[in-house]
Amino acid sequence: MPVLRTDDQRFLLDGTPFRILSGGLHYFRVHPAQWSDRLGKARAMGLNTVETYVPWNLHQPRPGDGLLMEGQLDLPRFLELAAEENLHVLLRPGPFICAELDGGGLPSWLLAHEDIRLRSTDPLFLGAVDEYFDQLLPVVAPYLGTRGGPIIAVQLENEYGAYGDDTDYLRHLADTMTGHLDGVPLFTCDQPQDLARGGLPGVLRTVNFGSRVGAGLAALRDVQPTGPLMCTEFWNGWFDRWGGVHVVRDAKTAAEALDELLAADASVNFYMLHGGTNFGFTNGANDKHTYHPTVTSYDYDAPLDEAGDPTGKFHAFRDTISRYAPVPDTPVPPPSKKICHLGIELVGAASLFGHLDTLGAAVAAERPRTMEELGQGFGFVLYETALAASGSALLEVEAVRDRAQVFLDDQPVGVLERERHEHALAFHVPRPGAVLRILVENQGRVNYGPAIHDRKGLIGPVTLNGTRLTGWTSRPLPLTSLDALPFTVPTAPSTGPTFRRGTVDIEEPADTFLDTTRWTKGNAWINGFALGRYWSRGPQRSLYVPGPVLRAGRNEIVLLELHAVPRLATIDLRDVASLGPEEE
Repeated sequence: MPVLRTDDQRFLLDGTPFRILSGGLHYFRVHPAQWSDRLGKARAMGLNTVETYVPWNLHQPRPGDGLLMEGQLDLPRFLELAAEENLHVLLRPGPFICAELDGGGLPSWLLAHEDIRLRSTDPLFLGAVDEYFDQLLPVVAPYLGTRGGPIIAVQLENEYGAYGDDTDYLRHLADTMTGHLDGVPLFTCDQPQDLARGGLPGVLRTVNFGSRVGAGLAALRDVQPTGPLMCTEFWNGWFDRWGGVHVVRDAKTAAEALDELLAADASVNFYMLHGGTNFGFTNGANDKHTYHPTVTSYDYDAPLDEAGDPTGKFHAFRDTISRYAPVPDTPVPPPSKKICHLGIELVGAASLFGHLDTLGAAVAAERPRTMEELGQGFGFVLYETALAASGSALLEVEAVRDRAQVFLDDQPVGVLERERHEHALAFHVPRPGAVLRILVENQGRVNYGPAIHDRKGLIGPVTLNGTRLTGWTSRPLPLTSLDALPFTVPTAPSTGPTFRRGTVDIEEPADTFLDTTRWTKGNAWINGFALGRYWSRGPQRSLYVPGPVLRAGRNEIVLLELHAVPRLATIDLRDVASLGPEEE
């Protein structure tokens, strides 16, 4: 029975000194058929533990519902597989997790309450949290270390010191969780400057950093003079944002920092061991005065790349770990097989505007409704109203969350982007009664800092030439299923957002990468599985396709292209990822 305890300096597992050698592996970012592969490679690198967040927003997409625990969200199965690999588990259930995930893992439906205060003792928030934990914690109870399972410790909140200092909030969470954890210990994690604010008396503090190891551990010792040293997020890479570069970190430099950390007798959790993918619409965003959405890939320049293949960091870290702990002498797995198939024709077409009733039901109101008011988590909202007069017009929107494509009688007239702080657009209205359509994309809710109160859609009044527009319909377009779309062969170029469909025959399924280089912006699906977003802004120019998504024989590829479809509507499957230019 693996019971974790501490003394003045160390962790003890069943009374024996123990160093946690852990790696981040988020089950919800990896196809479930590949969990065993990734867990086996964690063990091959020399790790004895894996860490995962639990995304509340994905497990409970609607308030009052039971938690989803199947497919990519089958947390019990993931815990069972970790145990089969003789790996312990650090569980990080939130309620807030950051993780560069939409809203930091907080459900969007919380924001339907106008005055809710997230991550606080606000009864609206705590009531929802209590309900979540009342459902989640009994699910994980059989996997607690004190009951013979793999979970040896559970995190309380996440980097709370970077957000607030409400000790009553942390105490409420701790009391709630402790009642379910059967003696499994809690811990907090914070960056060095936030350790004092983010901790709770009686709960083990740990620290997060990627460099300056000595300073980080010293900061931890300043606020916690005794107890084991641990870096819960050893940042060995970083995430990418649209419009940026592909961020990498030198393997040798990272291994040297790891060596310094282990030489100090500290425990470690690599953030990340394997980043995986922000499939579908699940990516988050940051907003430190300028909004920056995170890309689909969560490769993170980690020891295992997005396809699960060992990188230079895997070997460098394995060598470093071997100087401090036993490392399996099994050979390092080679890269997985990849598929290459070029020139796939996307011959079928379906106009988004031509099939609106198939995709979502419109709601009439005097003002545009936010996604949260519509009960919608992800995707798009289409706003529509008729304009009374023709002539020159200035459209002004208080806030666009996050990207609005504007159409008059289905002809594009411009784009407003939150990232560029755009609020106004001038155009000519051709006739009285012209239909104004504004298609707004949720590009990812903010996942860090005070801006997490991030409602989506058109926020505040919308005016034309200074007069408020009324008589709107708001149509949620979550795009959770495209099965009902009828595809036909196009006879003319598209003028608005268009779905394009093609098929490819595959003899033996394996991993591959969908190359979106010739396309502008949109989303992609293969066999109904939502791969994620693409955007010519880069840096990412390909989408990872897990082998288990494919099947022997015919496979369907669907793109929603939001702008112009290329003259040659073809796409490639390639055997190499294209994550973009690296930072200098």
